Amino acid sequence: MAAAAAAAHFIQVTQSYWRDLFYGYEVSGLPRTNNDLEQLLGSVRCHERRASGRKGASAGLVVRGAARMAAAVARNSSPPARWSCGPRLLAEWRPFQTTLERRSEARRRQLRFRRHPEASLAELELPLLHQSLPP
Repeated sequence: MAAAAAAAHFIQVTQSYWRDLFYGYEVSGLPRTNNDLEQLLGSVRCHERRASGRKGASAGLVVRGAARMAAAVARNSSPPARWSCGPRLLAEWRPFQTTLERRSEARRRQLRFRRHPEASLAELELPLLHQSLPP
């Protein structure tokens, strides 16, 4: 009975992921195995450490890692076709750029807090002090 339940669960989970389960095989240039993917990520980390002189990941890689990873993969592949760069690509880039800016702003706030914790806390408390309680 336990084997039947496990098989039914496996089938249910597999069906829920089926559409994206083999997605990587449809995308050219995407690493096919985990080892290939780890090698790609490792090479990006290695080049980042070599360029920055740091042992660990730099703040730029943490904040803009997705963009740097895409640039590293694109650097190793053939140049993009002329038709692939245009308004459609720009429209896809804008939400991604917004995410990057939000992450950068979070890092700037962390740095400001570490440098001047009292001023940062006072800035956070100010809107709370102006709120009034209902009568």
